[in-house]
Amino acid sequence: MTTRAGIASRSGGSGGDLLLLLHGLGATGAVWNRLLPLVERSWPGSWAVPDLRGHGASVAEPPYGYAVHAADVASVAVACGATRVTVLGHSFGGVVGAVLAGGWYGVEVTRVVAVGVKIDWTDDEVARARALAARPPQVLPTAAEAAERHLRLAGLTGLVAADDPVALAGVRETPDGYSPALDPRAFGAVGPPVEEVLSRARAPLRLAAGSADPMVGLPAMRRVDPDAALLEGAGHNAHWEAPEAVWRLLAG
Repeated sequence: MTTRAGIASRSGGSGGDLLLLLHGLGATGAVWNRLLPLVERSWPGSWAVPDLRGHGASVAEPPYGYAVHAADVASVAVACGATRVTVLGHSFGGVVGAVLAGGWYGVEVTRVVAVGVKIDWTDDEVARARALAARPPQVLPTAAEAAERHLRLAGLTGLVAADDPVALAGVRETPDGYSPALDPRAFGAVGPPVEEVLSRARAPLRLAAGSADPMVGLPAMRRVDPDAALLEGAGHNAHWEAPEAVWRLLAG
């Protein structure tokens, strides 16, 4: 793990064709651990897996808007020596990838594959996200309790054990105990119309979601990508539940 300008990331491979793996809101880069062996075996260039600002081992410092995250990951791409970038993003990370592909960050994005992006938000859902952003960080007495809370925030409860490295990557030790690594203020990014943000990507954008994902369905995705696909049997975290199916989207 290396940290540049406050953004922690793992990287590997070689060459100017960079694959950026961007996690969702509440998660960390560790959520790509089940897909990384496929990347290492098949991706022809280099790859990088950052923790987004306010998540994991990265700086917990606002602002947290989509554009700030896109600038952060553009810096990661430049540090990796990328000449061209492909983005594989989950949920919030897919939206960040689309913003990066808007052409404003000095990075050439050739393709974005986004899985599980929630496109339609009600006023109540936006209000709940804003309320979460106003709460102070939760401090818990044990790392195990903080790991359980991290899994809930990342939507991984029931998929990952609390003692798994993926869960522990989302825990920070504090003077008074342990907290989920997520800065609650990161929820303040919610609000801009996602469909409009996605439509500004200048690179080809492919959307997909698990067939059991409660956050997005095929009709909503096809308003943006007529060729959007469902991944049979997977839920919201399809990259964890069905990494081979997600990888086929990219390889294809």
